[in-house]
Amino acid sequence: MNLDKMNKTVMILGGSTMQIPSIKIAKKMGWRVIVADGNPQVEGRIYADHFAHIDLKDKTGMEKAARHYHELFGLQGVFTAGTDFSTTVAYIAEKLELPGIPYEVACNATNKSQMRNLFKIHAVPCPDFVTLFPGDSPEKVLKNLSFPVVVKPVDNMGARGVRRVDSRNELYDAVHVAQKASMINTVIVEEFLQGPELSLDAIIYNGQITICGIADRHIFFPPYFVEMGHTMPTALPDDCIKQVIDVFCKGIKALGITNGAAKGDIIVTKQGPKVGEIAARLSGGYMSGWTFPYSSGIEVTEAALQIAVGQSPGDLTSRVHMVSAERAFISIPGIIRTIINFENVKTMRNIQATFIRVKKGMSVVFPRNNVEKCGNIISRAQTREEAVSSSLEAIKQIIIRLEPDNEVTDTFLFNRSREDWLNNITAFPANDPFMKKTLDQSPFISGNMNITDPEKISIDPSPFYESHVKDWHGTLIKEALECVCSLTGLSFYTGKEKDHLVLGKIFWQPFLKGGSQGGLYILDSVFKALKEGTGIVRRLERWIS
Repeated sequence: MNLDKMNKTVMILGGSTMQIPSIKIAKKMGWRVIVADGNPQVEGRIYADHFAHIDLKDKTGMEKAARHYHELFGLQGVFTAGTDFSTTVAYIAEKLELPGIPYEVACNATNKSQMRNLFKIHAVPCPDFVTLFPGDSPEKVLKNLSFPVVVKPVDNMGARGVRRVDSRNELYDAVHVAQKASMINTVIVEEFLQGPELSLDAIIYNGQITICGIADRHIFFPPYFVEMGHTMPTALPDDCIKQVIDVFCKGIKALGITNGAAKGDIIVTKQGPKVGEIAARLSGGYMSGWTFPYSSGIEVTEAALQIAVGQSPGDLTSRVHMVSAERAFISIPGIIRTIINFENVKTMRNIQATFIRVKKGMSVVFPRNNVEKCGNIISRAQTREEAVSSSLEAIKQIIIRLEPDNEVTDTFLFNRSREDWLNNITAFPANDPFMKKTLDQSPFISGNMNITDPEKISIDPSPFYESHVKDWHGTLIKEALECVCSLTGLSFYTGKEKDHLVLGKIFWQPFLKGGSQGGLYILDSVFKALKEGTGIVRRLERWIS
């Protein structure tokens, strides 16, 4: 395409996964696209006409670059989606007199403390809160709020630095972590709201608010808030949805967003919907760029881009009525040895998009926030049941196999972490008294401890096999065991095998704790000990001790 004939030029802040839909859509509309990012190798760079290597936190540098491109091409708009930098967008737009929200409005929609203050002034339902500025003591919280509370940095996203706190002892550490996650070392502590959580996207044009999508969020792993997926549209009843929309719109008006986009997190409490937060941009988390267009047929990103250059967003009426389900896959701590089946799930029924953040040799942790997950799968189908089951079936196929004989993995699987919450995490909870009793009575290991042949290793049978308990990916115990046996060649001990080493609790404990990953790790570590001749007894003693 001849760049001189392009009718619009837009500068998009960020070139990562969440911004790629906006880059591609702008290009499809025939616009000239300038991508700015602090990472010179960012993946979205290849789709842009021009690339500016600038830290998005550097407002002055970003303004200078924008003025440069404005002089060259005549810049019509600046835009972002799914980043922390809606303030930088507003700053540039204000300085260059481009369409957009005022810089002050963007700051209020970014700083959670300022946002909450506005909500209180305008009677927008939201949690009670206390702001801890640099130098403030956490004791300030105890005078105003009761436990449980939620501690957050005032200016971050993706649940980074966010956790629930149930006691005074936890408060100080949580505040310290949240301060480190804040660019201004400021923390907000608020009452814990309990109830279904929703994520909403809205387009605002000349003060007119159009709700573009409402998704159910699926949050796991307290005391942290890890979103393991969302489902679009919400399954909540119409009367509840109306209340949610009313509260969201009230929050948008309180912030003063009259032209642009807004992303809201709403919690439906027993007292009614309350605003978790509202950002002056489109959502990340694969919602605005994927699940909304998949479920409705509308490119909400295109509408937001049109507003960013001063044009009408166009028709936002749904064209189709489908269900889209996004689900994440995660890992227990360790180092990745191999990733199995990820490419295969791309062709599974109803799967529309797949994303992976990890690769062989990379260290992984159990997620505390939404940026520590390993990848995501997105489906689309006619019904909610079909969309959800399609995503879960795909997720269950992906196996992240870890390097054996790793102290970090051992610490997690045998509950030796200094962090109590990690010791409480388990893939298959053995809450049933019968399951717990069976595990406690199972011998760690039996049979010939001196074997050197991997084919003479068996797993002690267990009644867990038929349990209906599922792990964090929706995998049944039976399915996880079949995966482990298939990948290792091992089988259950029948009593007829001679001269065998039979793995009992030494297998079942890490399997129940870490799912198929835990089972594979233990067996791979046993195989490694046999291969290296280091002595399986010594290896087992390390686990048991």
